[in-house]
Parts: sequence; C-alpha cells; structure tokens
Amino acid sequence: MPSLRERLETASLPFLTRISALPRWAPFLVVLGLLVAGIFIPGWGWVFTVVVALFLAWLLALSWPRLTAVERLMRSAVILLAVVVAVVQASPRS
Repeated sequence: MPSLRERLETASLPFLTRISALPRWAPFLVVLGLLVAGIFIPGWGWVFTVVVALFLAWLLALSWPRLTAVERLMRSAVILLAVVVAVVQASPRS
C-alpha cells in the first residue's frame, strides 16, 4: 500500500506537468496577482491569500525531502506569514 506521500506525488503529477509546461514567469505572476488581490480586496479578499498559502504548502510538501533545514524553515515562514495575513484580513474589525 502506497504511503500518503506517494499518493500525494501521484495525484499531483498531472497538475505539476501542466505547471511545468507554462512559461517560468507565469506561475509567479499568478501567485503575485492572487496575493495582491487578497491584500487589496476588502471583505473576502483573504480567500485569495488562503489559496496562495495552500498552493505554497502543497509545493513545500512535495519538495520537503530535497530541501535543507534552512530552506524548509524559510519556506515554512513564508507560508506562516501568508496564513497570518489571511487571519488578520478575515478577522472582524470594530
């Protein structure tokens, strides 16, 4: 029986193949656009930030075995920052 990691890699392969076929700058611009939209859209813009955090967490999970400890820490910090931004945006303001 395959492990959770192997199932994640197998399920991710078609999507990763499509992403790798895009120009190198395209995924970056999509993530940047979602983050900017998440920051500047009032009300429900935090949803875009959550989508970016989930996407980055998915990429981190796939690349985890190949990363050094410092790379893992830095990528985890970026994801944590995105989650904190989303929580702050989603919290009700008085």
